[in-house]
Amino acid sequence: MNKDKYIIRELAKKYFELACGDEQQKMNKRMKDTNDLKLVRPPVLIDEIPWYQMDIDGDLRLECENKRVRGVEEWLRKALFRRKYFKADTLFEPFYRISMMYSSSGIGIERKAETLSTEGINDIVSYSFEDLLEDEANLERIKIPTFTAYPDVDKEAFEFYSDLFGETLPVKICGIGCIYNAPWDDIIGLRGITPVLMDLYDRPEYLHAIRQRFLDILLAELDFVDKNIKVDPTSPNMHCTPSYVSGLAEDGLKATWLRTMAQGFSDISASMHEEFDIDYVLKVANRFAYTYYGCCEALDKKLDVLFKIPNLRKVGVSPWAKEETMAERLGNNYVYARKPNPAYVATVTDPEVVRKETVKTVELCKKYNCPVEFVLKDISTVSNRPENLIVWSNVVSEVLDEYYGEA
Repeated sequence: MNKDKYIIRELAKKYFELACGDEQQKMNKRMKDTNDLKLVRPPVLIDEIPWYQMDIDGDLRLECENKRVRGVEEWLRKALFRRKYFKADTLFEPFYRISMMYSSSGIGIERKAETLSTEGINDIVSYSFEDLLEDEANLERIKIPTFTAYPDVDKEAFEFYSDLFGETLPVKICGIGCIYNAPWDDIIGLRGITPVLMDLYDRPEYLHAIRQRFLDILLAELDFVDKNIKVDPTSPNMHCTPSYVSGLAEDGLKATWLRTMAQGFSDISASMHEEFDIDYVLKVANRFAYTYYGCCEALDKKLDVLFKIPNLRKVGVSPWAKEETMAERLGNNYVYARKPNPAYVATVTDPEVVRKETVKTVELCKKYNCPVEFVLKDISTVSNRPENLIVWSNVVSEVLDEYYGEA
């Protein structure tokens, strides 16, 4: 264990120095200013990386022996790798965050899926889902869970990691940073996309009953969090995107964001999208400070219904959305959360293709005064070419230098 402590502390020293540096403070300010709807140089983040394809010169090679410690070592090495190789923004905090732990008893049913396509140990794979809810009687299998907090586990973790880091990196027990809710991802995981789309027409009442059950599950979790778990307004991240923003309360759900989406609804009508998702979002959104809506679905035809969310602050702009429509409609009222196309880093990254895509986004956002962020995610592969992400981040940074000035 002494060897493990030495390795962790050496890495932690480097991490802490970077987390406290002026460059990190500039990054943090960019992220907060953007979420505050200021027209500043856009933050650029890279997430959901196929790390098993990324090692360069042993930078990601783990050396610790203790399994629990190896998890910390992996986190530190990935963080340092980002700062070393990517011209992008990072989410470094000058401490080690322990999020207050709580668990769910489960909803009584688990998806059954066949993996259709995968590569190595990547989390991003293709599935075929079995329809577990074809029979309407099976809806009763979905239960409202109970939740349990574990303050003793939090305390033990604090003591363990404080001893591990010693004086190199402070340790803090923190509340949760956001509520991530993607009910249609969960429903599609229990049914498959085709039965869901068919039932929008064939059995809308049944689909509403399923969606209501998932709303009830969320409400139970929110009530539990309100009573038992602190919420942290300083949390930097909400699923691949920065959450720094002004106007948060000190605690409670008003100290955080709701992060939600309906990715399977990209091609349905705006009225159906509203009926089967937005109407349910409206029943919980006002409990939060802000809402970030959208991920991979194209939302350019859905903006009128999205704008009904009273605290909407950030909207996902996927590679399949009509960018000019999104920029014109979002304007200076919402963050234009741009998801660049991960296909451009999948084989051999062409700098000109990346430049063209980035320039188009920047020019549209400048034309319509949009605060914008770039978050490259859903990266299923880089074909064992780590340089793809390095090239991508270099090109994006160069474009932003030209249009906004150097970082």
